[in-house]
This record gives sequence, structure tokens and C-alpha cells, in this order.
Amino acid sequence: MAGLNVSLSFFFATFALCEAARRASKALLPVGAYEGFAREVVGAVQLGACCLEMRMLVELGPWAGGFGPDLLLTLLFLLFLAHGATLDGALANPTVSLQEFLMAEASLPDTLLKLAAQGLGMQAACTLTHLCWAWELSDLHLLQSLMAQSCSSALRTSVPHRALVEAACAFCFHLILLHLRHSPPAYRVPAVALLVTVMVYTAGPFTSAFFNPALAASVTFGCSGHTLLEYAQVHWLGPLTGMVLAVLLHQGRLPRLFQRNLFYSQKNKYRAPRGKPAPASGDTRTPAKGSSGREPGCSSVEGPHSS
Repeated sequence: MAGLNVSLSFFFATFALCEAARRASKALLPVGAYEGFAREVVGAVQLGACCLEMRMLVELGPWAGGFGPDLLLTLLFLLFLAHGATLDGALANPTVSLQEFLMAEASLPDTLLKLAAQGLGMQAACTLTHLCWAWELSDLHLLQSLMAQSCSSALRTSVPHRALVEAACAFCFHLILLHLRHSPPAYRVPAVALLVTVMVYTAGPFTSAFFNPALAASVTFGCSGHTLLEYAQVHWLGPLTGMVLAVLLHQGRLPRLFQRNLFYSQKNKYRAPRGKPAPASGDTRTPAKGSSGREPGCSSVEGPHSS
């Protein structure tokens, strides 16, 4: 359990340092610089470092530390609960930033700035995490430090199958985000954390279930076993395709590109009242007494016994 205690300390230290960096950035930087760049950098560092440490526990914990899947999945769920509560609105995922752009909720310069911040934050997270592993504070860190020098691919099936798995994960992830984006955080954060846990458990054996292009590029693109193009097809094209399909299904269109709904017909729920047509100028007749005829321009009201 010593290795688990070291990893828990790593998580707590990462959250504490990133929270301190967020507060300092918010106090020292203008609002635009904080929300558009600094917040994304810090959020990407927090998410990237914790995911790298969690990935190490998943790969080495069962045989080197005796950790069961129940412990690892519970820890993963709690981590994403903590991320949702502390990221302060940071996206830390390029496909989520592109989703906001396609939804016409963010401009192109803001989106590009966030993408650059996320890439920078993920690279910083990899550097800092590998430095921590090099200190060899636990046996797990020692093993991971030795294995990191010759990392292998996390892709364990054919490239089309892996791309389909990543696209499916991204599709479910973004569809839930779109459905819950106006929900209170008390409901949204646990739902997203549970979804991520289920998807990692289901798709992890095939692609490690990143569905985050910046994180996947920082972790796996330098590993041997596949070409850069194959990695890009799985970890970039797959999540991007899943995100676009989720927006199309949820909105019926891509608001940035199309004004008209492509899939769903929009029916007006308010009907304009029909005006009563004026009687003809020469028609002054009135129905005879007891007649069953209808007055021009009016609907007859039938009695309860009428046929």
C-alpha cells in the first residue's frame, strides 16, 4: 500500500499546486488572459498529471501493487469528481473547445488560443510527472521510470477498430456534455465522472480511452509500434468525428456552418388565429327556425346527442 499512498499524495499535491496557480493567475492577470489562456494551461496540467499517474496505477498496480479493478475504478471516479469541482470552467480538451466553436459559442482566435494553452499544459504535465517518477518515491514510480524510456503503443487492435472506439467514446462524452451543459454542477459533474469511468473500463483495453487529443499526443505519440499518421487517425480524427456527430445529433446542424436544421423539422408551437370571413354582400338570409344549417363563417356546436 506504500505505492498507493505515494500516488494519493501525488494527486493531492497536484490539486493543491494547480489551485494555487489558478488563484495567483486570477489575481495577477486580466480576466481575458486568465480565462482564455492561463486557466486552460493550469487545467491541462492538472488533468494531464493525474491521468498519467492514474494510467501508471492501472498498468502496474494489479501485478506490482496488488490493486483490484474496484479500487482503481473508484479512484478514477473520485478523480474526475475532483476535476469537475476544481477546474473553474477550464475545458482541458481540444475537442470540447472545438465543440464550442462549432456551436458558435466561441470565436476562432479564442479557440486557437485555448488549443495552444491545452497543448502547452499537457506537455508541461508530462515533463513534471516524469520528473516526479525519476525521484523513485515508490516501487511503482521506479518501475514506471524504467519503462518510460522505452514506451510501447497503447493501441491493441487494428487502426480502423481503434479509431471507431475513440469516436464512439467521444460521441457519448460530448452528447452527455451537450445534454447537461445547462444543468447544475451537482448533477453534471457526477454524471460526467461516472460516464468517463464506464468508458475507460469498457474501451481501455483497446485504446486506453483517451478521447482527448492533447493528452493522447503527449502520452503516446512518442512511443514505438505505430506511425504518427496511425496515431493521428485514432486519437485525433476519431474523437473529432465523434464530437461532430454528437453536435449534429443534438442540434440537427452545425450552428457555425448551417443556419437551417438538417435533420429535424421545426414546427411552430403557436398557431395564428383564423379570422372570421365576412359574409357576402348580397347574402342577408338567416337560417329558418329549427333549421340544422350553419351560419356562414361559424362552426356549428353539436349537442351531446347529435350524430
